[in-house]
Amino acid sequence: MIFSSLHQIHQIHQIRQVRQARQIRVLSGWRVAAVLLLLGCATTVRSPDWIDVHELAPGIETEIRYATPSNFVGDVIDGYHTPRCVLVEPAARALACVQRSLEPQGLGLRVYDCYRPQRAVDYFARWAEDLSDQRTKPTYYPHVDKTELFKDGYIARRSGHSRGSTVDLTLVAGGMPLEMATPFDFFDPASHTDSPSISDNARRNRTRLRVAMEACGFENLPEEWWHYTLRDEPYPDRYFDFPVE
Repeated sequence: MIFSSLHQIHQIHQIRQVRQARQIRVLSGWRVAAVLLLLGCATTVRSPDWIDVHELAPGIETEIRYATPSNFVGDVIDGYHTPRCVLVEPAARALACVQRSLEPQGLGLRVYDCYRPQRAVDYFARWAEDLSDQRTKPTYYPHVDKTELFKDGYIARRSGHSRGSTVDLTLVAGGMPLEMATPFDFFDPASHTDSPSISDNARRNRTRLRVAMEACGFENLPEEWWHYTLRDEPYPDRYFDFPVE
């Protein structure tokens, strides 16, 4: 009887030790994630407020280029397991607002990129440093030397896309993109939103896109007519690295 009681006490002690070890591991994981966030490092911890934009705006067209080889690298990019437009919920709601405002005009949105994992940004940096790979130069950067891509700001080691509130997109009408003078991800001064070298029609279309986006809370990156970030983004200092799937 005494032996049985002692055995039970030993078992209870073992169970408590296992539970404490699990709690320490969980706490340690969250502490590491918190430290990474404070340091501005990418984290694979995904908060619950992320959403596929089609849940709120099924009419938005998606052409997620980095999930295909049709992009400036010429390969499927790390972290894009499926061609989805994923954003934090406030950004997705703001994008749905833009789509609703355009539909009475017979217009809509086509999205090229939304959330971008940090591993994809790292992939771009490695590609930019590989000067032997010039496969896509004629299509995406014909007038810019690859050695200048970092200096000119076309490639960076951090991207607002990894914060979940930035989108790359254009206007469409009847399933066809409107004239914008340059393609998406064209590394050239002509891609600057207010470039003086583009046609009047392209300038009007860029302005229509900017007015619609600004009305719903986005602001444009002046160097890229297609690039918009939610003005009041919920994670201005965090960079996420979970895959798009």
